[in-house]
Amino acid sequence: MAADKPLSDRLDDDDYPAYTMGRAAEMLGTTPGFLRAIGEARLITPLRSEGGHRRYSRYQLRIAARARELVDQGTPIDAACRIVILEDQLEEAQRINAEYRRAADEAAGSRPDPG
Repeated sequence: MAADKPLSDRLDDDDYPAYTMGRAAEMLGTTPGFLRAIGEARLITPLRSEGGHRRYSRYQLRIAARARELVDQGTPIDAACRIVILEDQLEEAQRINAEYRRAADEAAGSRPDPG
């Protein structure tokens, strides 16, 4: 459980659910209803406190902020959520491809020269 981590680790953890719904909405300049809507669209899934209250991480707030930008530009919320999900998947795929390229380059650099 995240609460089992030392405080210094939790402060640096982008996935630690540190923000209440009210505080998250305030930070994003939006309403709790917006956060509920993007949760229903499965863009983010907040963790729940022992009392059942939603808690958001910094990572989730960055995702929510991107969705809000799109909605503010006139994109319907469901479409905005899908766009953000696809952007996130693309970023992850590009990161993985870069790792594979580095590994392949290192492997090629360690082979003896055939000539």
